[in-house]
Amino acid sequence: MMSSLLLQIIFTPVLASLVIFLFRNQLGRKSGWPAILGLAYSTGLLLMLLAEVYRHGAVTFDFQLLTTPDIRFTLLADGLSVAIALICNILCLALSIYSLKYIDHRIEIIYADLGERERLSYYSCFYYLFLFFPAGFMGVSFAADLVVLYFFLEVLTIVLYFLMAYFGYYERVRVALMCLIWGIFSAVFFLAGVLMIYSQIGTFQISEIHQMAGNPMAFWAIAIILVGMGAKLAIVPLHVWMPWVHAEHPTCIAGLLAVYANIAAYVIVRTLVLPLYDDFLWFGPPIMVLAVITMIYGSLLTLAQTDMKRIPACSTISQSAYSMLGIGALTAAGIEGGLFFFLSHIMAKTVFFSTCGIVVYTTHIRDIKYLGGLAARMPITALLFLCGGMMLAGIPPFSSLPAEIVMFSGIFERGDNLGLVVGVIGLMAIMLTVTYAFYFTMKIFFGPLPEKLAQSDHLHDPPWSMILPLVGVILVAIFLGLYPSVVMELFEPVISQALANR
Repeated sequence: MMSSLLLQIIFTPVLASLVIFLFRNQLGRKSGWPAILGLAYSTGLLLMLLAEVYRHGAVTFDFQLLTTPDIRFTLLADGLSVAIALICNILCLALSIYSLKYIDHRIEIIYADLGERERLSYYSCFYYLFLFFPAGFMGVSFAADLVVLYFFLEVLTIVLYFLMAYFGYYERVRVALMCLIWGIFSAVFFLAGVLMIYSQIGTFQISEIHQMAGNPMAFWAIAIILVGMGAKLAIVPLHVWMPWVHAEHPTCIAGLLAVYANIAAYVIVRTLVLPLYDDFLWFGPPIMVLAVITMIYGSLLTLAQTDMKRIPACSTISQSAYSMLGIGALTAAGIEGGLFFFLSHIMAKTVFFSTCGIVVYTTHIRDIKYLGGLAARMPITALLFLCGGMMLAGIPPFSSLPAEIVMFSGIFERGDNLGLVVGVIGLMAIMLTVTYAFYFTMKIFFGPLPEKLAQSDHLHDPPWSMILPLVGVILVAIFLGLYPSVVMELFEPVISQALANR
């Protein structure tokens, strides 16, 4: 019974996508509702699965796809995967509602020369493509076979290309192609590492990767996969794609692109750190050093931006590195805190980037030099932007604060000079996040309102369909900030037990 939930959770978005595609002419601007209903249903299933994991532990599903080579459609729901899947699905649900008005507005701008029927076809197209994001995220979260994991990672890359090419901003096709190239780069390295693991243990099952422990080839498999996942995470020097891609996609999927990049941290933990901990030890120090460099560089790059959409895009470079800093510490608390911060970051980035999108949606201005004083006309938007910045900066009562406390406890727990130095620099880097969060809030929303905007009759808070989903994400972040044990009690049995049994 419970194992069938895993299949339903993954394939419900696919089924909803098929319904929208088949009935696209009849649905028109109602195409978003099957997506919303499907994601609400799968969120309910995830809550049922979460309760089952709390009560009885892991839930699995297994189906033999090929015997030679041994490829199985194996899914695993444990405390780690179900928590990540649930937050990802909640964000997909929130952004599907947010998109109802946003994507209609975006299509009117891009395809103004088309007739009403053609514009409606693009509206349906957005939603039946959009639903492959939650399907891909659920697949990556629950995959217990390396080939299945690779497949779902590629689903995410392909759907991102089409959504950017059809609905993005400046030079959207060129930037979509750039994203696809970097996605393929990441996938090639990941697949090469997977094949190297298979050549040594004869199976693609993630639960069997531990057989490679101590094998000289483990070092190279880890190194190759880390290059691929480092590119997806935009770790310096593999970060060059992020400001372009993250700034020019449709804002209504911004939070999902943050998940697309940051879910690589989960893949690293699941496929490398937990099964090959001793072999991974060599990589801990360089990961920590690169992470703290990326944190500082990303924050300084963010402070230098004047483009409304590039601010959160560059911020993602910095914030992604926090998770890797915790994982690189290779302590149970560091890894748990790093993954907890990943969840906090994707919630924060959903709110922060979506609010930037609201400003662009309302004012049609991206250059912050021509903005200011918006709080007088858009008070709710200003509050949402401030909350997003506070979520990024780790200010209570949001979940990023306990995530940082757990993560830095794990870093200092190392007890060596590297942990001390990198930990102190990492804590100082947080001040850069606080700086840009409040600087941009003051710059955009306070001070005098430019004369051009003061004369506008359209300057007001957006429809409630764009506000309420972000409020919902903020409330989830507050809940996890006040009750972080909800996440930690899920993570700890999986991560601590794996490290204890190494």
